[in-house]
Amino acid sequence: MSLLDGIQHPRDLDRLSPEQLEELAGEIRRFLVAEVSKTGGHLGPNLGVVELTLAIHRVFDSPRDAIVFDTGHQSYVHKLVTGRHDFSRLRMSGGLAGYPQRAESVHDIVESSHASSSLSWADGISRAFAMTGQRDRHVVAVVGDGALTGGMTWEALNNITDDNSRRLVIVVNDNGRSYAPTIGGMARFLNSVRTRPAYRDLYRTSEKVFAKFGPVGRAVYRGVRGGAHGFLSRFTNNEALYSNLDIKYIGPVHGHDLGALQLALQQAKDYGAPVLVHVITEKGHGYEPAVADVADQVHAVGQIDPETGEPIEHASRPSWTSVFADEIVELADRDPRIVGITAAMLRPTGLHRFAEKHPGRVFDVGIAEQHAVTSAAGLAFGGLHPVVALYATFVNRAFDQILMDVALHRAGVTFVLDRAGVTGPDGASHHGMWDLAILQAVPNVRIAAPRDASRLREELGEAVAVQDAPTVLRYSKGTVGNEFDAVRRDASGVDVLREAPHRDVLIVTVGPMAEIGMKVAERLAAQGIGATVVDPRWVAPVPAGIVELAAQHRLVVSIEDGIRVGGIGTRIRQDLRAAGVDTAVDELGLPDQFLPHGSRDEILAGVGLTDQQIARDIVAQVLGQRLPIARPLPEEQTTEPVDRRL
Repeated sequence: MSLLDGIQHPRDLDRLSPEQLEELAGEIRRFLVAEVSKTGGHLGPNLGVVELTLAIHRVFDSPRDAIVFDTGHQSYVHKLVTGRHDFSRLRMSGGLAGYPQRAESVHDIVESSHASSSLSWADGISRAFAMTGQRDRHVVAVVGDGALTGGMTWEALNNITDDNSRRLVIVVNDNGRSYAPTIGGMARFLNSVRTRPAYRDLYRTSEKVFAKFGPVGRAVYRGVRGGAHGFLSRFTNNEALYSNLDIKYIGPVHGHDLGALQLALQQAKDYGAPVLVHVITEKGHGYEPAVADVADQVHAVGQIDPETGEPIEHASRPSWTSVFADEIVELADRDPRIVGITAAMLRPTGLHRFAEKHPGRVFDVGIAEQHAVTSAAGLAFGGLHPVVALYATFVNRAFDQILMDVALHRAGVTFVLDRAGVTGPDGASHHGMWDLAILQAVPNVRIAAPRDASRLREELGEAVAVQDAPTVLRYSKGTVGNEFDAVRRDASGVDVLREAPHRDVLIVTVGPMAEIGMKVAERLAAQGIGATVVDPRWVAPVPAGIVELAAQHRLVVSIEDGIRVGGIGTRIRQDLRAAGVDTAVDELGLPDQFLPHGSRDEILAGVGLTDQQIARDIVAQVLGQRLPIARPLPEEQTTEPVDRRL
């Protein structure tokens, strides 16, 4: 039996010798490479925190001591140490989540994978422990250095250091990267610590000296190293960064030296007040393909060859992200006013190609979505047209800035929201399902949802031409689907994708839901029910053509991959009532629930968004057997519902 097989609870680590712990770290790395290469997931970040996670669980007593990860994608080793060894369905329906999940284990506390929030969690938990007399319980917040670029972190630090009576340990996992290399003044400071000759030379010299004495010397070296780090940090003035915060600083500590890590963490635990432990790790440590990956050190992978780190399969179609990446460069080449902004997502959102072509016109502000949006408003005021590229789930964090800094000032800013709708394996906090409901409440906003690659290019060009209001372009994760050419385009810009002789049902599709809409229409045609399928292209505000077409049909069915509450269907229904059109509207979309991880198709099927289910319900509505009931058309004013199948 391997050492890992014998670890079912963190306290199982207590019986292992230092040599066995080193052996366990190697087993865990081999396990992660073998398993994650089959399923996909966050490989690089977890390879970098093997020793750190083992040391935390050796020193602290989870779940009595609360351990919070920021962000949760670095928690795979934590899952293994707490007895979750079946990674065969990682991030798949019914399998382990890719982030901490309370339903899986009492050792998991914070499920959200939105960065920079852990210190606020830790502040609240530690205050609660103190106020309820549980002063022997500790809180450990493991913060990636990229999270320090987020403003919430500094708001929390300000409050934590105002009350120094709590048992709170902040572990800064400093690997110089979030996805890509971490940016900003904080990153430059931490990088100077890593590369400072005094730190580097003293570390190397002391290691060589003690190594000459063999195993005993190396053991002594590990034992004294934590103290040496404390001395060194003072010698190199590293504490200057935190001195004004009145918080104890320990480090920098080598993040792959178990002895040094345990010593530093034990010192922090015994201190009895908030302590910051600065740990320097290497993302992807121990796996050569990750270390050699300059782009992101295999941050997140699909299925890969474990030997080479190369993808096993290559997509036959381009991704939505790559289509945007190419088109924004084309637009920027022609229009020097266009600039790009992202929040630590340069490559994931596709702005990297823009940055390579025009390096002075793309700004990565770190994990700081609020700052990105208000900065964009300033850029617009200065005569530029900013394109802010974010994941759809992260735009939620900047709603106030979009509302008050961009929309109120009628700033010409374009928001490009990647991974909109159901994203799949990353679960509840990564589904981009709230953007349509949230953003259409913003006055003067214009929202586009392209159905295919051609429309993405077209609508992006239209968006950056708007100079007096915010525009939004949102699209899905993964590869682009089939192209659907319009039968015709009306005066309001609505694309009619399919028309039937009988105007029974108007199917209004949002973005990639056009494919489902077309399949529904085919099923309805087989039942003798006529369906018109349209793509509004610009879904908010509702185009006039949608209202006109709705008045000509018996029933309107909207299909979107955002939440139904406050969604595009709701907006259509309101606009129809305002125009005096009494056609019933069935608003199909996602429920106002936190949806689990799984494939996109599995999740859509689980909430009833399949062509078969939708068509079945529409047939019942047309026959008067299900609400909302399709109204009769003027030429069909009878007392009985029309059944053209007879």
